[in-house]
Amino acid sequence: MHPTFQPGLRFEWHYTVPERASVPQLYHDTLFCRDMPDVLATGYLVGMMELACLHGMMPYVDWPHEQSLGTMVNFRHLAPTPPGMRLRIEGEVLEVEGRRVRFRVDAWDEVEKVCEGIHERHLIDPVRFRDKLARKQAQWRGKQQA
Repeated sequence: MHPTFQPGLRFEWHYTVPERASVPQLYHDTLFCRDMPDVLATGYLVGMMELACLHGMMPYVDWPHEQSLGTMVNFRHLAPTPPGMRLRIEGEVLEVEGRRVRFRVDAWDEVEKVCEGIHERHLIDPVRFRDKLARKQAQWRGKQQA
């Protein structure tokens, strides 16, 4: 990670909410969710908050040799957003400690603030991560065959 990636760095990212992000669409395989309001699902919003942080980090990492994964989310979903509305997500780097980065993130739709919270990401070496994942998958397959 580039040494200029420090606390205080701010970023902004925009995203238009697709139909597939609504509660009935995202959870289409759960019968009672099909009758829920056609609004942005919290689970999808969490992903957008993470993705905004990733976009904020990208100019400072040696992609693809250096990547990051989300390891903690603590968000409050404050208001509903229908598909088609555009989100503005703003973030700030609060802390950089070794490979761990902590962000403050807030989101607004075209009418009001819809989400706020804290997110952490960890830098990874993708080769080492894939090796670790392959070992876990082999262990899991071994348990299934036993």
